[in-house]
Amino acid sequence: MTIKKEKLFKIQAVLLLCLLQLTGSLFAQTAMINVQNRNKTSLNGEWQVILDPTGIGEWKQVWQEKKPQKKTDFIEYSFVGGPNLKVPGDFNSQLCELTWFEGTVWYKKQFYNDLQPGKRLFLHFGSVDYMADVYLNGEKIGSHEGGFTPFQFEITGKVKSGSNTVVVKVNNNRQGNGLPGTGYDWFNYGGITRDVDLIETNNSYIEDYFIQLTKGSLNKVLGWVQLNGSQHGQNIMVKIPELNLVYNTKSDENGRAKIEFSSRFKLWSPESPKLYKVIVESDNDVVTDSIGFRSIEVRGKKVLLNGNPVFLKSVNIHEENPYKKARAYSIDDARVLLNAAKELGCNMVRLAHYPHSENMIREAEKMGLMVWSELPVYQHIQFSDSLVPVKLERMLNEMVCRDKNRCGVVVWSLSNETYPGTPNRNEALISLTGKCRALDSTSLITHVMNTQVYKNNAFNVWDPLYKYSDLISINEYIGWYDPWQGKPSETKWQFAFPDKPVFISEFGGEALYGSNSGPTDEAAYWTEAYQGKIYANQIELFSTIPNLCGVCPWILFDYRSLGRMNQVYQNGYNRKGLITEKGEKKKAWYIMYEYYKGK
Repeated sequence: MTIKKEKLFKIQAVLLLCLLQLTGSLFAQTAMINVQNRNKTSLNGEWQVILDPTGIGEWKQVWQEKKPQKKTDFIEYSFVGGPNLKVPGDFNSQLCELTWFEGTVWYKKQFYNDLQPGKRLFLHFGSVDYMADVYLNGEKIGSHEGGFTPFQFEITGKVKSGSNTVVVKVNNNRQGNGLPGTGYDWFNYGGITRDVDLIETNNSYIEDYFIQLTKGSLNKVLGWVQLNGSQHGQNIMVKIPELNLVYNTKSDENGRAKIEFSSRFKLWSPESPKLYKVIVESDNDVVTDSIGFRSIEVRGKKVLLNGNPVFLKSVNIHEENPYKKARAYSIDDARVLLNAAKELGCNMVRLAHYPHSENMIREAEKMGLMVWSELPVYQHIQFSDSLVPVKLERMLNEMVCRDKNRCGVVVWSLSNETYPGTPNRNEALISLTGKCRALDSTSLITHVMNTQVYKNNAFNVWDPLYKYSDLISINEYIGWYDPWQGKPSETKWQFAFPDKPVFISEFGGEALYGSNSGPTDEAAYWTEAYQGKIYANQIELFSTIPNLCGVCPWILFDYRSLGRMNQVYQNGYNRKGLITEKGEKKKAWYIMYEYYKGK
């Protein structure tokens, strides 16, 4: 009997998932949450490296660090005498010979350990871009794929008393079936780009928890605490000292304890970003966090924050410190980007097109900026590859697991500019949407599209994924990639799903700061005047959009992109920024500033 392709694909995906579960020891574990407040030892700092542009290090087994045994022996690799790189940090910005490098770099770090009986030890990575193979004392302990989410390995039974060595093979080559794929419009920063820590726990510890207002409520928390280790029947306590709140429960046979309580919370908002000290205790562990409480929902054609309509004044941001020409990772990096968004008048930031560092999320929350967090599902994803749905689910779990308690995260974006005709795209992303809602029902979910048709000064907005999205999120570049077909103020709209809020997630055009020569009504000269005209026209356009709930210009800062090859105006940069990489504000910045000031 012939099996339909769709059914066969699902069978292959299930079998693959079972295989991954059976061989789970080869793969990284989803990281415990709230690493900042654990008993940790940092492995940040100088790491020795071997540059491996030919990829021969795997064959030479450099992680074993072999030594000559006989007079005729020689070894054709060595960490000694080579360069050092700082961790966290991308390798492209640290060595000039690696500026454009996409390939393998081997990292090595020694650490000392004196693990006591009854304790467990985990090796935690904030992120490695893109593929990571991790070795401890010459033994491979696992691998991880994905450049923007955390992972860990338990090394309790493998670590030695005294000196130990970690070797990490890092490879940032683009993967045809990767997330993202081979083509994307941002700089491919490789390396160990976020913190590395050793985390010590008791045999039983608090692995995870979810403490947020239940959907639609302004005073009721419905969540859970998950233990790892000796789990059954432990006393669990959640305390919020400022509210004199103490909630007691017990863990079940699976180490999970449901929590449910109410209080008169001062709700988190951009105007008042209130965070509470929350203490979670078990019989063997204590974890402290800073948690805010808010409600975000769609009701009819509006987005409501804490029950009140809110207009999302947003801006797109890439995880790049423009002044350093490097991957942003630190608190200081986050403040550079977020302060610029605040100055523009934003109440939200779209962190494109991948999960940004936890520093970025937490700083935004403290500053009163709502956060849109996004998976790197960016164009040209090979949804028909049987590995891709498994990777999608794993990366979704890692993204939501880390940040689900961050009340500032109000939108999970699961894709950007994918196309309905791509084989298995609809099935894969519809399934992923359901899984995201199961992980976190308290935030909004969207898919970003540019599949609308613009003809005769009218938009026909449709995509099957909009049926499953809370927001109709549209990328449109009228005035740049597409010419205007009439007066912006007379634009017409037709929506396949007319009863949902509409968010313009990208718009804009390129301009080189100070470029004012040549006709100002022609795109070819990259003038600030032309970019400014695009923004003025777009603001007229916004007034024609039914159910408009927010807008988000592309992008805050000019950023590095290898595909931008106009040597006069671009020189390796996407010039759609409102601000240059030197901090200079373009004319379009002032237009957007005035628009936000009036909303």
